[in-house]
Formats: sequence, structure tokens, C-alpha cells
Amino acid sequence: MNENLFASFTTPTMMGLPIVIFIVLFPSILFPSTTRLINNRLMTLQQWLVRMITKQMMAIHSEKGKTWALMLISLIMFIGSTNLLGLLPHSFTPTTQLSTNLGMAIPLWAGTVILGFRYKTKASLAHFLPQGTPLPLIPMLVIIETISLFIQPMALAVRLTANITAGHLLIHLIGNATLALMNISMATATVTFIILVLLTVLEFAVALIQAYVFTLLVSLYLHDNT
Repeated sequence: MNENLFASFTTPTMMGLPIVIFIVLFPSILFPSTTRLINNRLMTLQQWLVRMITKQMMAIHSEKGKTWALMLISLIMFIGSTNLLGLLPHSFTPTTQLSTNLGMAIPLWAGTVILGFRYKTKASLAHFLPQGTPLPLIPMLVIIETISLFIQPMALAVRLTANITAGHLLIHLIGNATLALMNISMATATVTFIILVLLTVLEFAVALIQAYVFTLLVSLYLHDNT
């Protein structure tokens, strides 16, 4: 009960050296490639999910946008697997760190914006000034649209960080409450434990949904600029 509430969000170290790089690379082990002619059930299910998500996400894109298919499917697999691994006891979730999420969001957002200014210059500039804007409001609208453009990567990162962090904190608090109530009232502790189990199931869904939402928003930014 005296454990720091935010101890699970501290970057883990081994012999004084941060091991977050190895944790970030660990999910790649979960998606091995195969050279077999006939795959097993797990590999078949994995490939079916990848094809389904890729087909759904790339349906709205032009030929230039479809070149990002590998990047986007790798992104959703990385975020989803990292979020799920973070639900294991005594584990670390890199996506609870705002710096990690900004490191993913800013380059991807910048890439979509650069593509937009390169291939759709007029359309990209037109977003800063909607058609039919009164002359006195032009400077204010340009400033507002510029700010909203630069807020996009921050919104991506903060949304993912807040959702994953909030779920981990709730599990931590309800878990501690369950342990404390076991010595007071077993019936109340049982109810709290059921709530904890249901919350854990919900967090599994949130982990996958947030990975999909993050990748979908990047895909929409790409669609607007290609």
C-alpha cells in the first residue's frame, strides 16, 4: 500500500542503464515471419487481421497514400502489442510516456504535412483560409488554422497517453482497494475484485481501440494531404 502510485510509469533500468529500448523492440518478437508453404492457425489469423485492417484503412487513399500501407500497419501492430504487454503484472508500457508518443506522432504528422505542401500546395494553403471569409477575419482565421494544424500531433500523443495512463491507474487503485478490503469485508472485496476483472477486460479493449484510433487519425491526416 505504500508503493508510489506512479512507480509503474518510471522508466525501468538494469545496472543503472535504461532498458526501454529492449522493451520497445520486444513486440517485434510476437510477429515472426514464416517461410512455410502452409502456416499454422496463429500465423493464418495474424495475416488475415493484417490484410483486413490494411484493406479497410487504405480504401480511401490515393496511389501516393497507399505507399504508406506498411508504415501504418506496422504502427498499429506496434502500439497494440505494446499496450497489451503493458497490462501484464510488473511490466512497463512505453505508450504511457508522452515523449514516446510524441516521438511517433510528430514525424508521422510532419510527413503528411510535407506531402501535402509538395503535391497539393494550393489545397493545403486553402485550409488556412476558408472560402467566403470576411476580410476583417482573415488574419484571425489564419492564426487559428495554423495553431490547429500544429496542435494535431500533440492531440495524438496526449490522447494515447491519457487513455493508457488512466486505465493503468484505475487498475492499480482498485487492486490496492481489493487487497485492503479483504481484511475488512470479504463480500465487499469480492465485489471489488469483480469490478477489477471487468476493468481489466475493458482495458484490453481500450489498448486495441487506442492503437486503431491513433493509426486511423494518422491515416486521415495522410488522406487530407495526398
